[in-house]
Amino acid sequence: MATAYQPRPIKRSRRTRDQVAQLDDQIVDVLREDHPQSVRHVFYRMTDPRLPEPVEKTEHGYKQVQHRIAELRRRGGLPYSWISDATRRGYHVATFDDEADFLRRVAGSYRADVWRDAAVYCEIWCESRSIAGVIQADCQRLAVSLYPAGGFTSMTLAFEAAEQIKVLAAGRPAVIFYVGDYDPAGVLIDVDIRNKLREHLGGEVEIDFRRIGITPEQIRLFDLPTKPRKVGDRRALHVQETVEAEAMPAHILRGLLTAEIEALLPPDAVTAAQMEEKAARQYFGAIADLTAQGRV
Repeated sequence: MATAYQPRPIKRSRRTRDQVAQLDDQIVDVLREDHPQSVRHVFYRMTDPRLPEPVEKTEHGYKQVQHRIAELRRRGGLPYSWISDATRRGYHVATFDDEADFLRRVAGSYRADVWRDAAVYCEIWCESRSIAGVIQADCQRLAVSLYPAGGFTSMTLAFEAAEQIKVLAAGRPAVIFYVGDYDPAGVLIDVDIRNKLREHLGGEVEIDFRRIGITPEQIRLFDLPTKPRKVGDRRALHVQETVEAEAMPAHILRGLLTAEIEALLPPDAVTAAQMEEKAARQYFGAIADLTAQGRV
């Protein structure tokens, strides 16, 4: 009877103490230059063969980087805030000492409408929560809604998002930017989201849906690391080499995204909104002081 073929396990030599220290230095350098980043973003940076101590572009390599990041954080060599993780979060209930405390704390939440005079409404969709964690701060600064789809989005999320667009677009067309993997599933996910949104909008709002990452042009331009497509996957046969969205360095992704968003805003819209917010927060602070003194 023929014996079934058993592939040989890959032999991996254990890193020396000096090699581990070098890998740690590379991780810290990448995050010092640009943070926050997800673990997967850092992993892809560590697969660069030009580094003194690169890691394998495999799940084993990912786990090595994940372990070293955890060790660095535990011993104080890496600030916890430099790593983003939007896949897990707590849900909190805000309470206040009194009316004055409420006014002081909500004053910091006041946001002027950056998009009030814009010709379009804008929002961002992305394939994963990992990407969302990296771009969330920029979305908040520019006051655009952010939707991590989690792969092929649910009917509920698409419906709720479309209802929000109807309200917030206020008669304007909507520009929706998308960031996702370039693989047989990834190139279909954004099409699915676009179609679901158009179905629920029912023509009430015109949408311009744009994939701004990952694209074949970006793969070539930024020399992004690729992987062969999975054998047997019959979807999107034109995609021969796959690239995860996290393979694009975080600072490049943020730069592309913010440039696209800011191009839709009127000149000085962000600066004007910041000035309005500062004045409003000072006003609420003054009201809080009067409330604390019992004069309101």
